[in-house]
Amino acid sequence: MDAQLVVIVAGALLLAAIVGALFFMRGYKGRFTFDTAHGTRPRAAEGEGATTDLSLKGRLKLLTAAVGAALAALGVKLWSMQMVSADYYEQLSERNRTRTVTTPAPRGRILDRDGVELVTNRPTLSLAAYRDLAERPLVIRHLSNLLGVPSITVMRSILDYSQSAQSLHVIASDVRRSIIAYIQEHPTEFEGVHVIEGSMRTYPYGSLACHVLGYTGAITQEQLDEQKNREQVGTEGKVVYESGDIVGHAGIEAQYEELLQGIRGERTVKVDSTGKVVSQAGEVPSRAGSDIKLTLSLKIQQACEAGLAFGIERAHAAGQAAPAGACLCMDVTNGEILGMASFPNFDPSVFIGGVSNEDWERLNGEKSGTPMLNRAIAGQYMSASTIKVLSSLAALEFGAYTTSQTSLCTGWWTGLGEAAGRWCYNHDGHGIQNLRQGIVNSCDAVFYDIGKSFFYDASDSEGMQKVFRRWGLGSLTDIDLPGEFAGRIPDAAWKREFFSDWDDADRTWNPGDLLNIAIGQGDILVTPLQMAQVYAGVAMRGVEYVPHLFHSALAPDGSVATTYEPRELRRVKSHNDDDLELVRGALEGVIYEETDAITRHFTSLDVRVAGKTGTGEKGGQDDYAWFICYAPADDPKYLVAVVIEQGGFGSASAMPAARTVLGAIYDSPDTAAYGGDRTR
Repeated sequence: MDAQLVVIVAGALLLAAIVGALFFMRGYKGRFTFDTAHGTRPRAAEGEGATTDLSLKGRLKLLTAAVGAALAALGVKLWSMQMVSADYYEQLSERNRTRTVTTPAPRGRILDRDGVELVTNRPTLSLAAYRDLAERPLVIRHLSNLLGVPSITVMRSILDYSQSAQSLHVIASDVRRSIIAYIQEHPTEFEGVHVIEGSMRTYPYGSLACHVLGYTGAITQEQLDEQKNREQVGTEGKVVYESGDIVGHAGIEAQYEELLQGIRGERTVKVDSTGKVVSQAGEVPSRAGSDIKLTLSLKIQQACEAGLAFGIERAHAAGQAAPAGACLCMDVTNGEILGMASFPNFDPSVFIGGVSNEDWERLNGEKSGTPMLNRAIAGQYMSASTIKVLSSLAALEFGAYTTSQTSLCTGWWTGLGEAAGRWCYNHDGHGIQNLRQGIVNSCDAVFYDIGKSFFYDASDSEGMQKVFRRWGLGSLTDIDLPGEFAGRIPDAAWKREFFSDWDDADRTWNPGDLLNIAIGQGDILVTPLQMAQVYAGVAMRGVEYVPHLFHSALAPDGSVATTYEPRELRRVKSHNDDDLELVRGALEGVIYEETDAITRHFTSLDVRVAGKTGTGEKGGQDDYAWFICYAPADDPKYLVAVVIEQGGFGSASAMPAARTVLGAIYDSPDTAAYGGDRTR
């Protein structure tokens, strides 16, 4: 044993040291002395009766005692190593000739609420080798020719120093079975090349729900560094990753990484003195991650994507740019997201095996419409007329408008003077309108009067912003997806800070700012999910649930391991319950009273619907189309929210998208014809 050899050598050196010390360190003292006063003639030393024999015998006794002590110490140590610590040193020896390497585990599947596979795994075959294959150039050349890749690429894979020297280094993944068969038929030509079984993500429905599902890829160095930092404060219960591991990078794949990521297996290999693997000693198989059920319904998800595509198609037919949009459907009674679509979309499979720089730039570039952006939770837009439900509630609460008050709409509003006049979207005017009619007909004049009153007459000049925030605008919804944006509710303090480079006069809050946000224009920013939450709260008379996509996690035997319990996000109290009922009734009136161009698309449904259109303006672009609705109007269950960038009027493009989703839910497709509707 190496340790025993070290002890023996140390004992021999100790013995030599003792002998040297006896002969050379003891000093010389003979039986003669020199007379320094009378020359160099020696004289007898008085009083010394020692002889040569006696001196030699004393030295031998000392030497014998020293050697005996050294041999005794050495014997005791050897006995201790051989008898007492034999097991310990045997373990050290075993460690020197064995190594334990880990093997990756299959990720859990992602299913819809009914168990339909949205993301699964398919078996793959890969070629791998230990690092010593680099010493066989002929085999590398054969592999290079067979795989159709440069030999230097094969060599780099074999010599990948980011992986353990005793691990099998993957040379090629997802190799064709014909290549595998050829290698197995010619084992002598490919000695040292191993065929290993694995799994790879697959998407049965292509790009469907790609923004929700996300994608996977190799773990980044930043993530590994972050793991090291966590290890310093403890990682009990955490998955420990290695270089080359596949992890979730977006969507559900990232949000529930620790559930989806399985438990790594272990393989014990024996190595020689140079560290080369010579055999395999044992293996503990890996364990797949947990399957996850989402709240998504495949049927409704497909309807959201088809509806969004139809709405964009309608916008294009009307001459609008309509490059992008979002559509989502939720259950207002518990916050479950039943469908969530964003366009442009992407194919998650492009990330399998690593994404090229060209594809990455395309997926994130503005020229291609930033396909990676989930516009349902991260698209920030003007809310347009969909905000009028909250403007109305704020006006009633803070005395900026009453239920008996009216406004005269001539199409051109001059409440702040002719120089500051503003158009209603209906340039012909709506005539005399009360608050309910203002919501039903989306009359801008009514809400201009509300904005003006908040600046000059209301009990709180920022009461409108307070109501917006109370209903959740300007804050995150806490949906279980990464990348959500909070939007923005502007006020006087925000304007002064945000436009800090402007002159004081331009940074000052003015009546025009309140007129803008009262109709959902100006500097207000909301996400489709935030507005969906607002309307869900209106439908549920003030109760909003946390929106979520996680339904349950499944145990290996298929049983339910854990289930999501709905949580209230907020409970909004209006100062008067009648105000909320006025708004709810007005939203039903939008569908059945405003114009036949909307009504005819909903009469074929077996349930009544409540909703609101919206058309947002942005300089230099076509109008942005909004439509949000819920059904049944008297006992709400389903909500659909749609925004189409530069889609024109909300009723012309966003409404057809939402109607497509309701048609799928109630098995009642829309049969009414679409005309040149200009309802805002």
